[in-house]
Amino acid sequence: MDASKYRFDEVERLRQQGKREKATQLLSKFSEEEIDGKFQPLIDVAINAERAKADKAREELEALVKRSRWLAIGSALLAAAFSLTSGLYLMRGLRKPLEALMAGTNEIASGNLRYRLALDSGDEFAYLAKHFNQMAQELERQQEKLRKGRSVLERRVAERTQELRQLNEELQRLDNARREFFADISHELRTPITVIRGEAEVTLRGRERDPEEYQDALHRIVELSEQLGKYVNDLLFMARAETTMMQFEWDGLDFAELIGGAIEDFKVMAEENALSVSLRLPDHPVWVRGDKQRLRQVLFILGDNACRYSNPDGHIAAALVVENGEAVFSLSDQGIGIPAGDLERIFDRHFRSENALHSRDDGTGLGLPMAKSILKAHGGRISVSSTESAGSTFTIALPLSKQSPTG
Repeated sequence: MDASKYRFDEVERLRQQGKREKATQLLSKFSEEEIDGKFQPLIDVAINAERAKADKAREELEALVKRSRWLAIGSALLAAAFSLTSGLYLMRGLRKPLEALMAGTNEIASGNLRYRLALDSGDEFAYLAKHFNQMAQELERQQEKLRKGRSVLERRVAERTQELRQLNEELQRLDNARREFFADISHELRTPITVIRGEAEVTLRGRERDPEEYQDALHRIVELSEQLGKYVNDLLFMARAETTMMQFEWDGLDFAELIGGAIEDFKVMAEENALSVSLRLPDHPVWVRGDKQRLRQVLFILGDNACRYSNPDGHIAAALVVENGEAVFSLSDQGIGIPAGDLERIFDRHFRSENALHSRDDGTGLGLPMAKSILKAHGGRISVSSTESAGSTFTIALPLSKQSPTG
């Protein structure tokens, strides 16, 4: 050791003296002799020892890696088995709530808003089911509001539709009433005007007459004018009041006298059609209670029909008898008659038989229904018997009055 130190001192001295090359050579020689010869074996031993330790550590590491690989494989297999088991368990736990949710969705989609989910698991599915039920309840409430609103709307639409229908029917009725009003005017005014004209023409025709004859003619014209005015008032009343109800002035009257005056008027109309008229009356008054102008209107209707539908040169026979407490008046003509199939309908408003339509086109079918209504109001009745192409007989019956106007 001392020798080695001496040599290092010698190298240092030569370096200080500036003999660097010589110091380097001495140091190199010292390294070869001392380090390589003495320290190299020690270094080799140390290196071998460290190499042995490294080999041992590598073997331990490889064993550890091998164990780790098997551990990892086992852990993976265990994890896979656990995952599979957990998945099956989870799927089994999810299946019931999912099926319940799907069933609820299908029920709501099909319109069953009263359907509710029953999940009390306390997890997220129960929370979802709760909100699902709230949604279904809200939808049901909204649907109920819509149903009520639709019901109200439909009711209002139905009410408005009914009102419109009623208004339309009322307009139709008013239009029909207007048509009937003008038809009634044409029908009811024709006969009195014809008689008035006929009375005037007969009175003015030919030679000068006595004042009494003129007075009689004027008296009949005045009566017919009064009746004509009453017809106009009735028709205006019907138009304003929109009803067919007629007003009556009740009084006791001699039906025989009323018929006698009406027949005189018939003769005027009959002369225009070359018809003859006969009348058979009792030799005593026949008292009835009624409206004189209305009953005269019935007689005019029957007389007008007899004159219009009689064959030329025919005969009209009128008769009044008292039977079973009734005044029975009959009027027979030799006209076109009424088909048997039409007898039940001739008292219907606006109905005219086929042969009447072919015979004359100026009728309205209003006269006989009006006559029937007037007689019904008087407690009477009207009937007809007829043979087609041979003639018809109309019969009216009125109850007798218990006493005369002065009785």
